[in-house]
Amino acid sequence: MSLGTVPLSCDLQREAVINMTNVTASGVGSVGVTYSAFSGWADRPTEFAPMLEGELTCDIAVVGGGYAGMAAALRLAERGADVVLLESGFCGWGGSSRNAGYLSNALAGDPQLLNTLYARRLPSLVRYADKAARFTEELIGRLALDCDYEPTGNVIAAVSPGQLRRTRRNAEILKGAGADVEFVEGDSFGLPKAFLGGVFERAGGLLNPGKFAFGLREVLLASGVRVHERTAVRAVEPDTSGVVVSVPGGRVRADRVVLATNAYSRDLPFAPRRMVTPIWTSLVETEPVAPERLAAAGWTRRIGIVTPHTILENYRPTPHGTIMFGTRRLRTAPGALGAREPDAAVVADLVRGFHERFPSLGDVAPQRAWGGWVAMTPSLLPVAGEATKNVFYAIGCNGHGLAQSPYLGTLLADRLAGERMHDDLAAVWRARPRFAPNLFSAPALNAAWAVDRIADRLHSRRA
Repeated sequence: MSLGTVPLSCDLQREAVINMTNVTASGVGSVGVTYSAFSGWADRPTEFAPMLEGELTCDIAVVGGGYAGMAAALRLAERGADVVLLESGFCGWGGSSRNAGYLSNALAGDPQLLNTLYARRLPSLVRYADKAARFTEELIGRLALDCDYEPTGNVIAAVSPGQLRRTRRNAEILKGAGADVEFVEGDSFGLPKAFLGGVFERAGGLLNPGKFAFGLREVLLASGVRVHERTAVRAVEPDTSGVVVSVPGGRVRADRVVLATNAYSRDLPFAPRRMVTPIWTSLVETEPVAPERLAAAGWTRRIGIVTPHTILENYRPTPHGTIMFGTRRLRTAPGALGAREPDAAVVADLVRGFHERFPSLGDVAPQRAWGGWVAMTPSLLPVAGEATKNVFYAIGCNGHGLAQSPYLGTLLADRLAGERMHDDLAAVWRARPRFAPNLFSAPALNAAWAVDRIADRLHSRRA
């Protein structure tokens, strides 16, 4: 049964950088933007682990070399298991090295909505998210990962009075559920002038996700895990003695299998149906901005900013003096997933939004744009469970996967190593692999973007 994974050679052909000119956005005339089919955070590796040829046996096979898969494989090896990890590209190729670099202790979704849908579960979910951030901070230190980590925390910041009232209420809900957050006012907290205040998440901060992903990869390749890159999985078939994982050059016989495949789970026959919807998110990086100009704009605190729009906007400084911003408009994937460049219209919309939030930086030009696939579950929550006998899955993304994916992979690894189920794993565990229909259709995402822009326009007129 084909899993629909994309061979690395096809994606590398699409990773050629395209120089685009004459991208017009509000406040910018004719600018040059480099569109990339890979990440802007780090260069891709030039050497790879060997492709799998022949037949192997092991205790546990891990399919997928992102945050969750690498963390699970490392923990299983630490616990004495014989582990084989299979990755169709190279470890860290996907969303792990392409995201905005927010290490957050937040759940995806609006807290008021989560409180309505999961009132009894919310304290355990909040605890899970907070522990995920602290675990990943500890992991960075324990493995000595050089990823430019700054423990600044992050803030969900309002851009209108209506959003401000909602974030104040959200802070109350989250604090009531045990979250380490507080409501802050924009001016006194050092936020840019367009941001009125919001929910300050004390745990976590900002990092370079490319360095983090490839740092994990280096540790993994130096461990006892048998890693095979450029090895696309074709089938996962349970039998009487365990599970057979078939690849083009051979197969792996394992007692158990972990699917840590994030957005690519949609195309896995043995992953639960409708578990994830792949969503393409885009990022843009500006030219360097002088620190005094940021201070003049009111941005005196180095912190990541996320807005509470229906589809969030995010803004953050980088260690090399640029500003990174993204999301705002999302794309679905009706066909096969793989490498691609961002949509020029989405990039133009992101740049327009940046200049609306930072009018004093209207002459600051975008330089680079890239993106990646993330998984959205119908519940907006991370999930883990058993897809079929001896085949397990872990999806820790939903837009906040940088902290949650390594933690979820580690929790699942401990469970497979024989420990009782951790309370935090139980908080996201699915007893049965059944999922509601997809909520993230292209019309729904376009409608959400339109609602956000109408709300922005109404606020602008009132202001």
